[in-house]
Amino acid sequence: MKPRAISLFAGAGGLDIGVDNAGFKTTCAIELDAHCVSTLRQNARGKIVWQVDIRALDATRVADTLSLRPGDLALLHGGPPCQPFSQIGKKRGMSDPKGPLAFEMVRFADALRPAAIMIEQVPRFLNTIYSGSTLVKDALAEEFHAIGYDLYASVLDAVNYGVPQRRKRAMIVCVPSGQKYNHPFEMSLPEPATVGEAIKDLPPAVSLGSEPLAPNHIDITPPRDRQRISYVREGEWLAKSDAPPEIRQRLTAKDSTKFRRVDRTKPSITLRCGETFYHPIKDRYLTPRETARIQGFPDQHVFVGPIRRRSGSARDLDQHRQVANAVPPPLAQAVASSIKDALCL
Repeated sequence: MKPRAISLFAGAGGLDIGVDNAGFKTTCAIELDAHCVSTLRQNARGKIVWQVDIRALDATRVADTLSLRPGDLALLHGGPPCQPFSQIGKKRGMSDPKGPLAFEMVRFADALRPAAIMIEQVPRFLNTIYSGSTLVKDALAEEFHAIGYDLYASVLDAVNYGVPQRRKRAMIVCVPSGQKYNHPFEMSLPEPATVGEAIKDLPPAVSLGSEPLAPNHIDITPPRDRQRISYVREGEWLAKSDAPPEIRQRLTAKDSTKFRRVDRTKPSITLRCGETFYHPIKDRYLTPRETARIQGFPDQHVFVGPIRRRSGSARDLDQHRQVANAVPPPLAQAVASSIKDALCL
């Protein structure tokens, strides 16, 4: 029987996929966002999925409901909301209502007593002030130490684990006090994976309302956006183009991540929730499936929910944002494998 795992703040399931590929079995996923929950249930394969605010749950009752006894759970993993700590967000840190949610991992670890805990966050999380001069990382380490775990934190780049995207993330691993642990070594790759390699064998994208030949491979680019995209050369961005002023509007040279076209010969820059990048050679946005390939998701993982038009909005997380918010499964797999090896699970 595979070692049992539970995910909190499960999102669209990137961590779950990586953890399960490392030899664990995620048997329960807890998530609040409605579209993410639909995606998790679509791909559940026997996994229990609960749509609930973590803060509303009694962790001891969760253990009873799932028939978990001390020693049954191998891994508790999750990616608490990163918006309070994101470089492109409002940077409210612990003053944001979502800021303290990472500490819910401690509360659940205390009740469920897993062999290990894995947490994903943006790098800025580690150096954010918790209170006074204490860093969030140190405060979190102190709380885990109080319940019998040592905390190890490192910033890893997904591109070094076979993902065609430069995406740095803080990976936090907690193991029983006194247990040795090392984060995974980077893969020995002659060259990093590229966008071109990731998406080259996809069939043509279809328009909304048509049945795609690959799941979520749907193009929703409005006609007026195609004109703007046409000015951007491969690997460059609108502010660097020769587009007329009425197209560029108020963009400046610093806007290098806005209205950007990815390069087939390189890894993508970090996918973002607020911006969908352009296809390397076609005058359209990347489809959700193309971004999923860039994140390292398998094609059989289907995303459920609306596809947000660039000029519109969607309640809860649309497909592009579900992908951009996710943990790249190959990165999650590398860290989960290192935990499994360290603890001989």
